[in-house]
Amino acid sequence: MDLERALASLRRGEFVLVYDGDGREAETDLTIASEFVTPAGIRTLRKEAGGLICMTVSGEVQARIGLPFMTDVLRRAGPAYPVLEAVSAEDFKYDRHSAFSIAVNHRDTFTGVTDMDRAKTIARLAGIAKEAVKRENGWAAHAFAEEFRSPGHVPLLNAAEQLFEERRGHTELTTALMIMAGLAPTATICEMMSDDGRALSKEDAKAYARERNLVFLEGQDIVRAWRLWSV
Repeated sequence: MDLERALASLRRGEFVLVYDGDGREAETDLTIASEFVTPAGIRTLRKEAGGLICMTVSGEVQARIGLPFMTDVLRRAGPAYPVLEAVSAEDFKYDRHSAFSIAVNHRDTFTGVTDMDRAKTIARLAGIAKEAVKRENGWAAHAFAEEFRSPGHVPLLNAAEQLFEERRGHTELTTALMIMAGLAPTATICEMMSDDGRALSKEDAKAYARERNLVFLEGQDIVRAWRLWSV
């Protein structure tokens, strides 16, 4: 079964491809478990996928760190900077709200954008995410503030607290895969782009997966598997 193959691949630190759905973005994200991200992995994402390299964060980890949604930050800053309130309207054609939180760099990076810097930021935050659920309240927020600064070059995506109840984006789909695989509850994802300036088509994404012996998953199959797994 493709889902079991995908989970096994993720546990080995390999990439899988996740397509959200025909009625949504209709995009495929190249996906890897954040805890296994290396500079070589970042290079693959930027050269083979080409979209925005982001890191997802599960609802439980968000709560323990205290990560906001970026739209909430902008709205609260609105009284001082009215333009921020104006641009924070979530008028997407494909979803009700954005998953974007803040963007960070690890404090030991230089510019934060190189393959090495982004890999360090992601791998260290994955370590905190893995430990957060085991530690006492307050530990994760302290560890996060000690190790990271914002703004930075790794955008964080907050998964919906109840996966798939209010949102079924790549953020939720890939985070669910990490949880089902028993890994740190964070995925590193990047949209796959085509040379014609558009998102890579589903058929071309499937061909890419076949050529490299990677698993291609449909969002609806992940949702079904999650509901069975979480019962």
